[in-house]
Amino acid sequence: MTSSPCNTTGKSQSPSPFNPPVSLEPSTKKDPSKSKKLFRKFRSVFRSFPIITPACKIPVSLNVNRLHDGHIHGGTRITGTLFGNRKSRVNLAIQENPRCLPILVLELAIPTGKLLQDMGLGLVRIALECEKKPAEKTKIINEPIWTMYCNGRKSGYGVKREPTEEDLVVMQTLHAVSMGAGIIPNDSGEQPDGDLTYMRAQFERVIGSRDSETYYMVTPDGNNGPELSIFFVRI
Repeated sequence: MTSSPCNTTGKSQSPSPFNPPVSLEPSTKKDPSKSKKLFRKFRSVFRSFPIITPACKIPVSLNVNRLHDGHIHGGTRITGTLFGNRKSRVNLAIQENPRCLPILVLELAIPTGKLLQDMGLGLVRIALECEKKPAEKTKIINEPIWTMYCNGRKSGYGVKREPTEEDLVVMQTLHAVSMGAGIIPNDSGEQPDGDLTYMRAQFERVIGSRDSETYYMVTPDGNNGPELSIFFVRI
């Protein structure tokens, strides 16, 4: 595992985005086959009990409270990065690994600084809901807009968008970082919305069905760091 040069919040120890040339690779993994999806769904019935919260109607597995270095059965390890200027909306980028192009970029209606502050206080659950349509064929992560709940409270919307040039510069700057948090300095002058802050971690992606996916943050063994779970669900 590559250690981050930016595990502190000091600017002097963070990578500097001097607009490096983007050399990220396309994602190579294919979606699981139908048989694997059916097997995973069948197994999940016996592995966990769904809890439906009245606020956001999202199923939460009882046996996944904190993930260490072990994998969830049926889960896929991916890289997730939260980033944005502290006073502006936070972005979530999902990659197959730190050297690949993002397969998903979401803009969430919560300030970056507020989300990172909440994560420092304990468990954060983000639920993203959208309406299920008859004969739905769109992959769940390709839905364009979501109603967002943070720890059960409605917090606006999440919007899927294509990666911008600025997003790709951030991903390229962090391509050698497997996990960590810090500030990416900007040499162009003061940022009106604050410094560009990031937090990168590995997540376990668990596909429950064609209408639900969950991303559980993986914490290093013995680390009492922040906990984050992100739920995508069509209802």
